[in-house]
Amino acid sequence: MVRLPPMQFLTHIPSWLKNKYVLTAIGFCIWMLFFDDRDFITTHFRHTEELKKLEQSKKYYQEQIAGTRSELDKLKTNPGLIEKYAREKYLMKRDNEDVFIIREK
Repeated sequence: MVRLPPMQFLTHIPSWLKNKYVLTAIGFCIWMLFFDDRDFITTHFRHTEELKKLEQSKKYYQEQIAGTRSELDKLKTNPGLIEKYAREKYLMKRDNEDVFIIREK
């Protein structure tokens, strides 16, 4: 093995690697890929998890919308159901009635 004097090892490095702009660009790329808060690896996995959560919530809300639409269709066709819905959901009553609310713990 050949041992070089301390300053001779710099002669074997290509000149473009000694350029301060190239070194700065390489350092910036390394920083952005691995160390930054929005680095490539963490952001990629974070976004896939967030996408899965959003798809689950989308599915939940679509089911809620479908249920509400079917309930609305039933309310449009059945007047007795409208009265039942108003009494249960909005606690409405007729003039000669009293409403007692019993809540279970």
